[in-house]
Amino acid sequence: MSDRSPRGTYLQIAEALRAELDESSGPTTLPSEAELMARYGVARTTVGRALKVLADEGLIRSRQGARRTVAAAEEPPTVYDQISGVIAAQGLEPGDEFPSESDLCKLTDASRGTVRRALAQLEGAGVLEVRRGKGRFIRALPGTNTAPPTS
Repeated sequence: MSDRSPRGTYLQIAEALRAELDESSGPTTLPSEAELMARYGVARTTVGRALKVLADEGLIRSRQGARRTVAAAEEPPTVYDQISGVIAAQGLEPGDEFPSESDLCKLTDASRGTVRRALAQLEGAGVLEVRRGKGRFIRALPGTNTAPPTS
């Protein structure tokens, strides 16, 4: 970005991102704030202001647990939905061991904190149980309220 702009650096960034989004084959998800900070050499607050401009214009939307997306694009599944989908995708049954946080971070491309929040929701819903020193295990299948007796 140019030094000392009368328009404001965040407006220049918003304009550059808007041009990327206007391309017919433009991205459906935006880069993370950290990636935008590195690309433009600015602080997180500057990137945040630029993203807020685009959100206020209705060009992008954000949802906790998912990357910012182009408003016209189909909304990607949340990290919670991706993690709960692992049960069906891997054919896991009650009593089976659940993948590690590290594996889930790689699978979802999410931070460990985001993955932990999703796991905590699944634990709270009775889908997963934590066995200290052993890992997480399937307690019940999502959408069922019955859990097998624990031993």
